[in-house]
Amino acid sequence: MFSKLLIANRGEIAVRVIRACRELGIPSVAVYSELDRDAMHVRLADEAFALGGQTAAESYLNTEAILDVISRCGADAVHPGYGFYSENAEFARAITERGVTFVGPPPEAIEVMGDKISARLAAERSGVAGVPGTTEVITSTGEVAAFGDEHGYPIAIKAAYGGGGRGMKVVGSPDEIEAALASAQREAEAFFGRGECYMERYLTWPRHIEMQIMADHHGNAVWLGERDCSAQRRHQKLVEESPAPLLDDAVRKAMGDAAVAVARGCNYTNAGTVEFLYQDGEFFYLEMNTRLQVEHPVTEMVTGIDLVREQIRVAAGEPLSFTQSEVTSVGHAIEARINAEDPAGGRFLPSPGSLTSLVVPDGFGVRWDGGYEAGDTVSQYYDNLIGKLVVWGSDRQTAIGRMQRALSELSVGGVATTAAAHARIMASEDFQAGVHSTKWVEERLDLSGVSGKTDTDPPAESDGDGMPRVRRDVVVEVDGKRFSVSAWVPETAAPANNGNTSARPRRASGGASAGAGTGQVTVPMQGTIVKVLVEVGQEVTAGEGVVVLEAMKMENSINADRSGTVTEIKVEPGDTVGAGDVVVVIS
Repeated sequence: MFSKLLIANRGEIAVRVIRACRELGIPSVAVYSELDRDAMHVRLADEAFALGGQTAAESYLNTEAILDVISRCGADAVHPGYGFYSENAEFARAITERGVTFVGPPPEAIEVMGDKISARLAAERSGVAGVPGTTEVITSTGEVAAFGDEHGYPIAIKAAYGGGGRGMKVVGSPDEIEAALASAQREAEAFFGRGECYMERYLTWPRHIEMQIMADHHGNAVWLGERDCSAQRRHQKLVEESPAPLLDDAVRKAMGDAAVAVARGCNYTNAGTVEFLYQDGEFFYLEMNTRLQVEHPVTEMVTGIDLVREQIRVAAGEPLSFTQSEVTSVGHAIEARINAEDPAGGRFLPSPGSLTSLVVPDGFGVRWDGGYEAGDTVSQYYDNLIGKLVVWGSDRQTAIGRMQRALSELSVGGVATTAAAHARIMASEDFQAGVHSTKWVEERLDLSGVSGKTDTDPPAESDGDGMPRVRRDVVVEVDGKRFSVSAWVPETAAPANNGNTSARPRRASGGASAGAGTGQVTVPMQGTIVKVLVEVGQEVTAGEGVVVLEAMKMENSINADRSGTVTEIKVEPGDTVGAGDVVVVIS
């Protein structure tokens, strides 16, 4: 086994890996950005080292900085988590060339399956068919138009090196092609460092079903059951469950066998997920994620297999601890992703900020995989997943009832969350009947009146002298290695923004008073302007996009609140704005 393992990630997945290391007796090493100096994963790890920078590109995607920490701490293994470098073959190769084990598949497998185009070809060679689409990178809007003429609309434009719905845009008609392609390329570049995209036919009412696979270095490869991930918004998952409802056992086995065939076809090892679209009794290969999935806990809950522990064992050269015949599924598990996002009637607006309180549910069959505690800050620069609420029940209806109870006990203060949307999903007749699809949340689920606000700030504590006191952590870095001490200081000595260094003065006034129809177009969240869609003097109509705002790696169209003439543009691409800032004035 390894002498020391570095986790090249942050948030709840870093916490998950640290806990697995602790159970295996392996010292863990965390890395962190300037904004994550006091993050939960940093506090829990045995050692922690600063990467510098604030954005992902400056820190968690800084290869040289991570390699430097590996050398300095003496780690002989690196777990990439998911996102960031988890599916980056160049990073995996840089690790292995130093004699350090990458807890994941070999770089060659990542290259084949990480490029969604070559992955489609590899799946076809394994006898697994995908949705009709292209196997070349899109170079012009004309190619998309030609594909639409042949296969019809809608079309999905997707990041060739992406996943998780990032860099994916749906084109409903020819006049949407140019904007959708540009947006997909920008998101792909921002999140994966590469902007190449491809396209495929967009199914009208599919379910998203994926197979968990695990393979070792001894020729063993198995599938551990499926997960239904059809409850999505913006092509990103909200709810996952296992087993998939209303799935015939014969289809389940065929899908599992297909997943193993794809894995064997690229000489895959370690944990991976082969994703399919399922519609009208048929399934189509979608993509393979060459990493651990966010939703892996539901598989763990029904199989009793610790996937992270198994990942580390396999990476250390040990054979799988189970065979295909020994994999069984008992009961039903459901996972709800609790994101710092306001459902806002279906708009799902990112809601970064500090968690003033956090009370998580407990009880039989309830699990919380979190990356934050009360007092921590969810930054606009990273993914907004606060934690995952997972439940197990003896059957699906029991699991749904348990999730409803657990959601009622969950309380998060300081930011809006998706919890209320999950409660609405669980109560829906469509979801309870298992007839929802990947488009169901956005097209049919009634989210009117659903808000993400749940709690208020708790009172400050006192040390008995009548003076309210709050905890403040003082961090000392010695040669980049983190040490910290804590002190309880008078509340008046605390920073006004609760230590959030990203807070700043407003760029423009009027955000709070600018109501609907005033012509003072404001942004609903903190983020970065990536594109200005209008110019001074241009006539616009209410609802027309005026700027594109990126927040927590998602692009959001900010629309005109009234019809009229653009008289002032207060921002330009690259500007950082705060919630309520006026970006465009219309008269």
